[in-house]
Amino acid sequence: MFAKIERLFVRLLAPLLLLPLAASTLADGGTWREVINMTPGVTEVSRQIYDLHMIIFWICVVIGVVVFAIMFYSMIVHRKSKGYKAANFHESTVVEIAWTVIPALILIVMAVPATKALINLYDTSDAEIDIKVTGYQWKWQYEYLGEDVQFMSELSTPDAEIYNLETKGANYLADVNEPLVIPVDTKVRFLITAKDVIHSWWMTDFGVKKDAIPGFINETWAKVEKTGTYRGYCAELCGQGHAFMPVVVKVVEKDEYAAWLGEKKAAAAAMRELTEKEFTMDELMAQGEEVYLRSCAACHQANGEGMPPAFPAIKGSAVATGAVDHHLDVVVNGVAGSAMQAFGAQLSEVDLAAVLTYQRNAWGNNTGDVVQPIDVFNFKQGQ
Repeated sequence: MFAKIERLFVRLLAPLLLLPLAASTLADGGTWREVINMTPGVTEVSRQIYDLHMIIFWICVVIGVVVFAIMFYSMIVHRKSKGYKAANFHESTVVEIAWTVIPALILIVMAVPATKALINLYDTSDAEIDIKVTGYQWKWQYEYLGEDVQFMSELSTPDAEIYNLETKGANYLADVNEPLVIPVDTKVRFLITAKDVIHSWWMTDFGVKKDAIPGFINETWAKVEKTGTYRGYCAELCGQGHAFMPVVVKVVEKDEYAAWLGEKKAAAAAMRELTEKEFTMDELMAQGEEVYLRSCAACHQANGEGMPPAFPAIKGSAVATGAVDHHLDVVVNGVAGSAMQAFGAQLSEVDLAAVLTYQRNAWGNNTGDVVQPIDVFNFKQGQ
C-alpha cells in the first residue's frame, strides 16, 4: 500500500521538480525541444548519437501508434456488446511469420546507423593532440602528452556559496580554477584513467562519457566545431565529494591555443628552475597555506584538526612533528588502505615543499623545519 502511494507521489511530483530546470533553460534563450530532449552537441559524434536517438524514438512512436490503434480498434469495433465472438484459432503460420520477420527487419534498420555511430565513436586514430585525463578524489588532472604541460583542475566555487552564506553564482559547482583548453576543429584523443576509485569523465556537448578506472586506460576523442566554454561532470558515484568535481573545457581558436600552450610551457620551465631556489620560511608558509586550503583542508579542516578517524588531525600529529622523511613519504606517496592520497603527481615540488613546511609549523606544531623544493625533488629521485 505504502509503495503504491510512494510511486504515485513520485509520478505527480517529478514534473513539478523539473519546472525550475525548464524555466532556467527557456530564460537562457533555449527552446522546449532542449528542455525535453537530448542536446545535438558540438561534435560529429554527439550529432550522430542525437540522430540515432531520434531514429529509434520515431520508430518506437510508429510502433506504439500502430499497436495501440489496432488494440483500440479491436476493443471498440469488435466488442461483445455488438454481438461479436472471439475467434478461436491456433498456430497461424502467417501470424508466426509476420511477427518474426517484421521485428527482425526493424532491428536491422536500427542496427545500421547504430553500428556506424559506434565505429566512429571508437575511432581514435589520427588524433592531433593527446591528453591524459586522471581522476582523483575529487578533481581532474590533465597532461598534454609530449608537451610537458600538466595541471590539476579543481572546483573553484567558494565555500560561502556551498554553505548558503552567499547567493549561488550562475555556474554553481561548475567552475574550476584551471579548465582544460583545446583548439577548435582539432581531433583530440583523451586517455582516461584514475588514481583512487572509479570516476567518469562526462561531457554531454561532446558526446563523450568514459569511465576513469584505476590501473586501466580508456580512450575516446572529440573534434569540437564551435568555440566556447563547455561544462560536464563526474558521472560515477565516487565518494563524499562526487558532486564537487566538475569538468570544464574551454575551446579556443588555434592561434589562441598555441599562445596558451606556450605560456604553460614557459610556466613549467620556470617552475623547474624554482626547484633549485632556496625559499625563506615566510615565503613557504604563505604559499603553503594557500596549497593547504586548496588541497588538504577538505579532509583535515582549515584548523588542522581533521575529522577522525577517517581524516586524522595534522595539528600535533606524530607525522607532522616527527621525521621529515616520513612526512614526505606520507604526502608524496599517500597511505595505502586509507583515504590519504598520493600528492606526488598532483603538486609541484615547490607546492609540496611549501605545504610540508606549513603543516610542520602551523597550529602550534612549530618544529622550525624548512622543507625546500630540492629536498622534495631528491626524495622523489631516491625512491
